[in-house]
Amino acid sequence: MAGIMMRSTAFNDHDLLPDRFARDGGNVSPPLEWGQVPEGANELLLLVEDRDAGREPFLHWLVTGIQPVSGGIGEGAVPTGGREWPNGFGEIGWGGPQPPRGDDPHRYFFRLWALNRPLDLPDAPQAADVHQAITGHEFASGTVVGLYAR
Repeated sequence: MAGIMMRSTAFNDHDLLPDRFARDGGNVSPPLEWGQVPEGANELLLLVEDRDAGREPFLHWLVTGIQPVSGGIGEGAVPTGGREWPNGFGEIGWGGPQPPRGDDPHRYFFRLWALNRPLDLPDAPQAADVHQAITGHEFASGTVVGLYAR
């Protein structure tokens, strides 16, 4: 599978996320940049999940329908053409990190996929639903990981 370059100007890969992105901070989504999206992508999908939240990853942000030529998003913005879905808190859009106090830093995976067609998702998908729906329809992806602890 081809690789999409993915990064943020607010944090480095596998580095701590600033407090303003946390649920009990400013609860604003971080800026993201991407490139090297292969030709032929029908749309991009952005999934942010906490893989240290328990048995199942916790969904913090899901955006579908992102235009392949968008190149990224600003802080607190929605990607061009994007549709935000309910997060694990039951709210539409970004739901910032809120790991239990005293836990080791949790890992927040910001992953972007290039898809060959729009996905059919349930009204309130969980991270596992997204992973299952993507299978067979992805042909490039990129990831940047942020850490957060309270």
